[in-house]
Amino acid sequence: MADMAVDTTGLQAAAGPYDRAKALSAFKLGDKTFYWTTRACAISVLLILGGIIISLIVGAWPAIREFGFSFLTTSRWAPANDPPILGALGPIYGTLVTSLIAMMIAIPVGLGIAIFLTELCPTWLRRPIGLAIELLAGIPSIIYGMWGFFVLGPFLAYHFQPAMIALFEGVPVLGDIFAGPPSYLSLFNASLILAIMVLPFITAISVDVFKTVPPVLKEAAYGVGCTTWEVVRSVVIPYTRVGVIGGVMLALGRALGETMAVTFIIGNSFRITGSIFSPGTTISAAIASEFAESDGLHQSGLILLGLLLFILTFLVLAAARLLLLRLELKAGK
Repeated sequence: MADMAVDTTGLQAAAGPYDRAKALSAFKLGDKTFYWTTRACAISVLLILGGIIISLIVGAWPAIREFGFSFLTTSRWAPANDPPILGALGPIYGTLVTSLIAMMIAIPVGLGIAIFLTELCPTWLRRPIGLAIELLAGIPSIIYGMWGFFVLGPFLAYHFQPAMIALFEGVPVLGDIFAGPPSYLSLFNASLILAIMVLPFITAISVDVFKTVPPVLKEAAYGVGCTTWEVVRSVVIPYTRVGVIGGVMLALGRALGETMAVTFIIGNSFRITGSIFSPGTTISAAIASEFAESDGLHQSGLILLGLLLFILTFLVLAAARLLLLRLELKAGK
């Protein structure tokens, strides 16, 4: 029996190196496959991005060659003229104004909801409010547009806008910004729809980053007599500012590129006026409303608008990255 046991051990010892080498070879093959698969996925993103940029430049090149820099400084849009007169100033103005107003509304409201959910809200109420925010994020943009056109637009035109026009009439600067007449379709109406659409992004990200604040920091602040407002201002916001700014920039990117909801309610006018209650247009709305019926130089001009929107979004995201980097470096010091 002892001899048999010795023989068995010898067989296992002889088989051991062979099995180990085979297993190591299989592991190396799996590692290489995993490495090249993930690398191909990462490279494919760069290829897709490069392909989009190249296709935009190629499609926009006739308009670039025809109009040059004047495309950015002209507000008139008359594709039916011979030759066509195309200017991007109106859509660029509308895009920036609607996004700015939307963020001015959405940032304080979104942060307020996030602070309430993490610091003040009763436990039984957190789940319903969280679900409502998630539902807002899941509503299709065309539904927002239809609601804005049939419900929000008439309400603002009959009740809110006349009151604001009367309130600021004759006031320097503000009188021009809130000038009439009231309209169902306006820059302000589109901005309000955008604010509602980006609100879930700001709120959800802010809630997540607020939850990362160590409880000991807040407890220490409460222990020295700080109020809830002082804790939020001096502890929560400074600790999470990088994440909050990232969420705000993500929402801004969504606002800049939103199409269907804005197309419904902005009025699609290329004129530039000082009043936020006047109709206007954005880059994405102009492309969506005219691209299907365009050709030739008109189509090239719309593609150039798309290229400008791409560059504008890239600049916003790049600025956000630089701001976050500066904040991280400052925090590291």
